[in-house]
Amino acid sequence: MVDICALDERGLEDILSRPTEATKRVLASVPGDIVVLGAGGKMGPTLAMMLKKAAPGKNIYAVSRFSDQAVKARIREAGIETIQADLLDDSAYAHLPNVENVFYMVGMKFGVTGKQPLTWALNSFVPGLVARHYKNSRIVVFSTGNVYPLVDVESGGTREDTAPDPVGEYAQSCLGRERMFQYFSGLYNTPTTIVRLNYANEPRYGIIVDLTFKIRNDEPIDLTMGAVNLIWQRDANDYIIRSISLAISPPAILNVTGPQTVSIRALAEQIGKELNKTPRFVSKEAKNALLSNAAYCCETFGYPQMTVTEMVPYIVQWAASGKKVLNKPTKYEIRDGKF
Repeated sequence: MVDICALDERGLEDILSRPTEATKRVLASVPGDIVVLGAGGKMGPTLAMMLKKAAPGKNIYAVSRFSDQAVKARIREAGIETIQADLLDDSAYAHLPNVENVFYMVGMKFGVTGKQPLTWALNSFVPGLVARHYKNSRIVVFSTGNVYPLVDVESGGTREDTAPDPVGEYAQSCLGRERMFQYFSGLYNTPTTIVRLNYANEPRYGIIVDLTFKIRNDEPIDLTMGAVNLIWQRDANDYIIRSISLAISPPAILNVTGPQTVSIRALAEQIGKELNKTPRFVSKEAKNALLSNAAYCCETFGYPQMTVTEMVPYIVQWAASGKKVLNKPTKYEIRDGKF
């Protein structure tokens, strides 16, 4: 493994966007060019870059409002055409590329409280516009495990056939996103895959980054949400891209996460050892948590290439060294849905 602290953001994104041979084969079997909608977010840039590396002969388009122009520049440097657009604006759709394959990553989570109407517009209204516009394409929809209910920590997590029971308006609006794509997939026979992710991690954001700063700053760690699922972002990108091979109508559903139920207490203690600090815990673990079962994903695409134990020192070194992080806490500990 490379010296993480010797990398800049371009170097880090190069690692996070390296495709597997299996990803290359899947994209070779899928005809047509590709657009990534919402490419300026946490995972969008590296997913777009992985697509370009895996399918250099295809045109890859990255669409976003691009509030961070440095992100836009790095995407362009990777050979991807960028399109600045607000998908709430009806006029934007006339300028979108006519392509056969769509990766949909638009969404809002951070700062939802106080902005519920905007949250519903982005998470439930825009999906309807996009699903209708790209009715003749294949679509992979980026969703979240937050649409599931809390389940017993010993259960192994919710499976794809578990009935959604979202808590709070963010999660409810994300189920709205899924329902819009399901409706239009049925109406137009659009092959679609809905990916329910929790939680991707890389050195600039994720639960490991959140815990690293809490421990370093001697802040208390609430153990009530005592268990989570984690996956390295490169592995998540790889699964999400390959999930286009599952696209059908009505849509396929795929949980994307790691295969383990990870104890927050044990994870924090491992991070504490890396920092040479003792975590400070408050409360105690509840009997239930937001957990997804990744068995189908692992059976279909294989196990993640990086384990939780391997990613912890990698991420902690970057975050603790003062290198750039995204300042977007996961808020994994929230149990009432009020993000």
